[in-house]
Amino acid sequence: MTLYEFNVLNLNNKMEHVYKKGMYLDTISENNYRYLLYAVNMFFVEVVYNVVSNKIEKLNSFKTGDIMNKYSIDLSNGL
Repeated sequence: MTLYEFNVLNLNNKMEHVYKKGMYLDTISENNYRYLLYAVNMFFVEVVYNVVSNKIEKLNSFKTGDIMNKYSIDLSNGL
C-alpha cells in the first residue's frame, strides 16, 4: 500500500492496517498525549492517543519531515 492509498482510508481502516502491517518503533509521552510511531511499508504513521479521553485522536502519515524530528535522539552528549 502506498502513502496515497493509506491516506484515503477512513480512520478505522488506517488503524487496522497499522496494527496488521506496521512495525512499532517508538512512543513519546507529552502531557495528556502519547505519540506512537510505526513504520508501515515505505512510510511512517504517528498515532496520536489522548490518555484522558482514552481515544485515538488522529493519525499523521509521512515519509519525511518535521514530525520525524521529535523521534530523533541527540547523540551529541556522548552516548
